Amino acid sequence: MYIKRAIENTIIRISKTFPVLMVTGPRQVGKTTLLKQLADESRKYVTLDDPDARNMAINDPALFMQRYTPPVLIDEIQYAPQILPYIKMSVDSSGEMGGFWLTGSQAFHMMKNVSESLAGRVGIANLLGLSTNEVNSQFSEPFTTSPERLMSRISNVRKIRLNEIYENIFLGSFPALYRENPPDLVEFYRSYINTYLQRDIKDLSQVADETTFYNFMIIAAARTARPVVYEELAKDAGISAPTAKKWMSILVSSGLVALVQPYHNNVLKRSTKMPLMHFLDTGLCAYLLKWGNPETLERGAMSGAFFESWVFSEIYKSYINAGKDAPAYYYRDKDKREIDLLLYESGTLYPIEIKKSASPGKDAIKHFKALAPIAELEQFGALEQYKTEIGNGAVICMASDLLPADEQNWFVPAWMI
Repeated sequence: MYIKRAIENTIIRISKTFPVLMVTGPRQVGKTTLLKQLADESRKYVTLDDPDARNMAINDPALFMQRYTPPVLIDEIQYAPQILPYIKMSVDSSGEMGGFWLTGSQAFHMMKNVSESLAGRVGIANLLGLSTNEVNSQFSEPFTTSPERLMSRISNVRKIRLNEIYENIFLGSFPALYRENPPDLVEFYRSYINTYLQRDIKDLSQVADETTFYNFMIIAAARTARPVVYEELAKDAGISAPTAKKWMSILVSSGLVALVQPYHNNVLKRSTKMPLMHFLDTGLCAYLLKWGNPETLERGAMSGAFFESWVFSEIYKSYINAGKDAPAYYYRDKDKREIDLLLYESGTLYPIEIKKSASPGKDAIKHFKALAPIAELEQFGALEQYKTEIGNGAVICMASDLLPADEQNWFVPAWMI
């Protein structure tokens, strides 16, 4: 059964705007299934996973283009970048919008070739795993802390209890795991990791040892929802700090990890400069760390970290699916004041704290005050250009209902994201 994807309208919009649509993202997130669902009967399909098609595309791209004329969906384009100049010539001569739909998993291999060969001609959409809204067939939109949005949403989403949230966290977001007859969970993730290491990682010059890279993934998984200290990662993995930084960039480019940059403002001089790291698929993270079931995960030492990464990934996907960059930051200063997530839009910061608690209390918003100097610059004699408004804040938690924390901040149930 096909699960309707929140990114569908973004895909259609891009296809109407650009001659070439490129859908990228991690393996197994449903790129091909999505495009086949949206394609009409006239659109041809070819996958470069097929050795014959790949051989033709590499060795005789002109013949390949004669065989597969637009409208066409070309799967796994990274295996034959030789055809990109021919696609450019085709779209330049026809001027047709949406004639070529391309997919590819290896973003770190592919995007340089695509951006150079098809500059100005390609619109790119990034597909990630299923969001909870998609699984529950609920309307998806970019998350905001707007009270009006929250109030309108509360009656249109299904309440999810703690045990169900951790079942989702443990299962992860790959569509195959939500089929009527899903594969064995451990076998699925084992196969996924093996394919990722052997096909996406193996031929990268900066990864000489697959086993060491796999161990690095495990060490990174143990640090989800924590600031990245490359020296610590390097020491634990037995590699150099520059290598740790390169390997982390591979996980980011693969769509497996997101790095959240610290919010910086010249007025907040004591803020940290380390990025915060989240695994975007908590099921993969749980597999890497050998958690056996959702119950032990929920009771375990990393329960809060997994909850925080799950909330972040849901918010992150809500922007990506709408075709927008997530305006996400976090705050941490030398006084150990932390704000888990900041959304920055149109000169306004919206602080968000993430707590695995049904009754977090007003202490959950106490660090929001750390942002006060940037909203009250007149008192500090700072330049007006650094002034930033502080908007409505939220504590995303396990509360059973949407409740005000004070006149500007709300306790928001996690199922309302």
